[in-house]
Amino acid sequence: MMFAKKAEFVVSNTDLKYLPEPNKPEYAFIGRSNVGKSSLINCLCNNKRLAKTSSTPGKTQLINHFMIDDEWYLVDLPGYGYTKTPLHVKRKWENFTRNYLRSRENLMCVFLLIDCRHKPQKIDLDFMTWLGENQIPFVITFTKIDKLSSSQLQKNVKAYSSKLYESWEFLPRIFKTSAENKVGNEEIFGFVKETNKMF
Repeated sequence: MMFAKKAEFVVSNTDLKYLPEPNKPEYAFIGRSNVGKSSLINCLCNNKRLAKTSSTPGKTQLINHFMIDDEWYLVDLPGYGYTKTPLHVKRKWENFTRNYLRSRENLMCVFLLIDCRHKPQKIDLDFMTWLGENQIPFVITFTKIDKLSSSQLQKNVKAYSSKLYESWEFLPRIFKTSAENKVGNEEIFGFVKETNKMF
């Protein structure tokens, strides 16, 4: 099983001026609140306490940078969608998150996390459209695949792909992950390693 050999917290903030120097490739992780983002990050890094996990959506409120194996940055971004957070705070999160995604020059790819148990959600599809319009590369990362049978997973992924083909000519790469069973790590690290060559 593949994990990060070394994962170090670097900085948390909302001001783009104080992000780390863009001298290494960077990968951002984002998804709807409660999609299992922190659990997946902790699984990839083999550290249950690296990213804050919670049963309450909206735990991540800052742009969090982690240095992985002294080679690349993993960025944990605030989730979008339902939380009990006041609307003005959520808008603030959205503004600095989207500013980061549009302006970060060393951002190689966004890992857009989708809970495999649900039908295609408008909020996710709209966010994909926004990424496409802003020419920000992204891959789809289905989470919590341990919660479904293989046949149901295949059915849900196919339904999602069919929905995407309604508005996309080509689909982004798709990963299937389970933080519980540590599935998907090898594929993600292989993708990062290949993509880093383009930096």
